[in-house]
Amino acid sequence: MRSQLMSMLESRKDEIIGIRRHLHENPEVSFKEEKTAQYIVDFYKGKDVDIQTNVGNGLGIIVTIKGGKPGNTIGLRADFDALPILEEADVPFKSKNEGVMHACGHDGHTAYLLVLADCLIQLKDAIPGTIKVIHQHAEEVPPGGALSIVQSGLIDDLDAIYGIHLLPLGPAGTVGYHAGYSFTGRAYMKLKVQGRGGHGSSPHLANDAIVAAAHFVVAAQTIVSRRLSPFDIGVITIGSFDGKGTFNVIKDSVELEGDIRYMTVETKDTIDKEVKRIVSGIEEEFGVTCELTYTPDYPPLNNNPELTAKVAESLRSMDDKDIKEVKEFPAMSPSEDFAHYADKFPACFFYIACSPKGVDSPYFNHHPKFDIDEDALLVAAKAVGQVVCSYYQLD
Repeated sequence: MRSQLMSMLESRKDEIIGIRRHLHENPEVSFKEEKTAQYIVDFYKGKDVDIQTNVGNGLGIIVTIKGGKPGNTIGLRADFDALPILEEADVPFKSKNEGVMHACGHDGHTAYLLVLADCLIQLKDAIPGTIKVIHQHAEEVPPGGALSIVQSGLIDDLDAIYGIHLLPLGPAGTVGYHAGYSFTGRAYMKLKVQGRGGHGSSPHLANDAIVAAAHFVVAAQTIVSRRLSPFDIGVITIGSFDGKGTFNVIKDSVELEGDIRYMTVETKDTIDKEVKRIVSGIEEEFGVTCELTYTPDYPPLNNNPELTAKVAESLRSMDDKDIKEVKEFPAMSPSEDFAHYADKFPACFFYIACSPKGVDSPYFNHHPKFDIDEDALLVAAKAVGQVVCSYYQLD
C-alpha cells in the first residue's frame, strides 16, 4: 500500500497545486471561512466517508475514513483560515479579497490533506483502523478552533494525532521535527491605568497616568531578565501604548496591550503572577487604579517524544526522491492552537520546509510577501502519508 499511495500522490501533484492556488485566490479570515468550508465539503461529496460540519465554535469539518479492519483511530489536522493582510506577493494567483491573504500557508495545508485523504479513502480497505481528517477553522484568532473541536467530544476516540506546518526554513524536500515543547504558548494582556488629568503646568494637582504606565512597561521587562531562569524562554512585548493627547495636558488614563509568550506551563505561571504583582505595585506607588485583562490563549505545544521519535524514524527510512532530508529543528517562538490537541492526545506536529527556489532570505509566515515553493506540497502529502502507513504498519 505504501508504494501505491506514494504513486497516487505523485500523479496528483498538479491537482494539489491547483487546489492551493484556488484557496490562495479566495482567502477568508478566521470564523468567516464560509466559502472555504463549503469548498472542502464539496470535495468529499460522493465519497465513502462520514462528514460532520460546523464542528466546534465555527466551521470545523471532520471527515471519518473507516478502514476495512478494526484498529486504532488517528487524526490528521489541517487549518484553513487566512489573515487580514494586504497581499504584496507577486504571483499570478494573488488574493482576490482585498486585505485578506493566505500568509501562513494554510491554503497549502488544506490542499495537501484533501488529496491525501482522497487517496486514503480509495485505499481504506487495507487500513486496520479509522482515520479522522480534521479540517480546522480559525487557527489564527483566539480562542481558535482547536479547543472547541477537542471539547466537542467528536474526537475523543483518537489514539494519536498528527499535523504539519509549512515553514520557509529550508528548501523543499526538507522535513523537520522537534520532540517535547516545540512552540510557545501565548497570552493577551490589556492594562488600563486610570490617573487624574490636569494641566501640564501643575503636575502636583494631577496624577499622571503616562508616568505610571511607562513605569509598568519598564518593570514588565524585568520579569524575563530577573524572574525567569536564564534557561527558560519567555517574551513580554508591549505592542500598543495609547497615550496620545495634547502636549500640555496630563493624561487622565492610558491603555496598553501586550503579547506574552512562554515555552512551559511553569514559565507561564511565573509570568502571570509577576505581571499581576507589578500592576498591584503601580497602584500603590503612583496612587492610580488599574484594570487588567489577562487572557491565556494557546498553551505551549508539547510534541509527544515517543510518537515524534517514530515519525522521525519513519521519514528517515523512506527512499523517496521528493523527501531529501529529515532533521531536528529547534523549538520555535510562534504559537499554534494544535497545542490543544497535543494537550489531550499523543501528538506530533512537524514541519515542511518550503523556501522559494533561488531566494536567499525568504519572507517568513505572516509577511505580506510570504510565498512557498509548491514542490513542498507533495512533500507534505508524502510525509504524512508515510506516517499513516508506518503507524498502521502498512507495507
